[in-house]
Amino acid sequence: MEKVLVNLAYLLAASLFIFGLKGLSHPKTAVRGNMLGALGMFIAVVVTLLDKRIVDFSVIIAGLIIGALVGVILALKVEMTAMPQLVAIFNGLGGGASTLVAGAALYEAQNPDYLLTTASVASGIIGAVTFFGSMVAFGKLQGLVKERPFRYPGEQVVKALFGLGALALGAYIVLNPESVNLYWAVVLISSVLGVLLTVAIGGADMPVVIALLNSYSGLAAAATGFVLQNNALIISGSLVGASGIILTNLMCKAMNRSLLNVLFGGFGEVAKTEEEDIYAGKVKATSPEEVALLLEGARRVVIVPGYGMAVAQAQYAVRDLYNLLESKGVEVEFAIHPVAGRMPGHMNVLLAEVDIPYDKMKELEEANPTFEQTDVVIVIGANDVVNPLAQTDPKSPIAGMPVLEVWKAKTVVVIKRSLSPGFAGIPNPLFAMDNTLMLFADAKKAVQEIVNSLKES
Repeated sequence: MEKVLVNLAYLLAASLFIFGLKGLSHPKTAVRGNMLGALGMFIAVVVTLLDKRIVDFSVIIAGLIIGALVGVILALKVEMTAMPQLVAIFNGLGGGASTLVAGAALYEAQNPDYLLTTASVASGIIGAVTFFGSMVAFGKLQGLVKERPFRYPGEQVVKALFGLGALALGAYIVLNPESVNLYWAVVLISSVLGVLLTVAIGGADMPVVIALLNSYSGLAAAATGFVLQNNALIISGSLVGASGIILTNLMCKAMNRSLLNVLFGGFGEVAKTEEEDIYAGKVKATSPEEVALLLEGARRVVIVPGYGMAVAQAQYAVRDLYNLLESKGVEVEFAIHPVAGRMPGHMNVLLAEVDIPYDKMKELEEANPTFEQTDVVIVIGANDVVNPLAQTDPKSPIAGMPVLEVWKAKTVVVIKRSLSPGFAGIPNPLFAMDNTLMLFADAKKAVQEIVNSLKES
């Protein structure tokens, strides 16, 4: 009877997880979805602790207190601009926890069967790749590791050898359960593989990498669920794994690239001669005062946020510009590319932080048909996602990638520090178009000066 009640509680928790994911699919229900998911996890944790009849709760209580304290500090201290880094760390910690728990269970087992050894090895490999891959992703996002792909001759062969080595050693453990000490050798090899896989991926692909690592952490948790024979962990891990894969696929489609190309491809350096041919004598610089005059006569304005807005923490200044233009009767919307920023939904999160209405945030498919009726487009720190080469140059690294067609507007104002290329490493002809004006400045400072000029006019 007791086991039946435990499974019913797990079923309730799983249902809450599903409804939580459903809620997270829309901004208006995201908070409620997050609460439902948290409630489901609370039920699963409490039931698990009671079901196993743990003799001494002192360590568990200490862990809860320390974890809660760390969580509160992170919630209060971490800026919204650093949310991608935090997500990367969370993914890594999930994978690392799965690796350690599976290893401990394997060591405690007297006569481990094939299910236990297979699940433990799977958790060890996936968890170690997730942990160290996530730490490298964090380093790239935080600027501690070079964001450009790290390439070297024969890199694919090296990665393949490490991957096959981990699988071969894992298979040996499954066939020879008495060799459990080799588990940590599998973890070590997988850890190196996680580093090698991630350092070879550029900063522009971090949205895909974060989604993929999130999926890995879920798969590692599901494998650990089989190790512990815990249904809640199997279900929750499977949900995270599946949703992460779906999100990864959506991100790849948004860039018109395959997952294999993201993992094993890489963008090159910009060709200096090509850059000079495109920009020479064609780039027109402007000032905040001139942009303010343009906005004074506009009836419809679209703002395109990019990673530069996040780096400069310009979202508050952008909110002030939005409020000021709306008060003057100007229609203002935000066009957001799916892979703008460093994680899925990065720009949406930053804009929501400063209370920009959700209905003002338009996705690519909804925004593109409206640019021809737009007076002024303001591109803030975006590059590759507004590059027309995606449609005009079949040999370009971003060929076929869906982009925001901002050049169709009457006037385009690009706020950027310089003409440096984006992470694709290619020049952007948008900067040299007849209807484009370049405002070379820090995004936050530039937008604030535009706001001040509008107030004075």
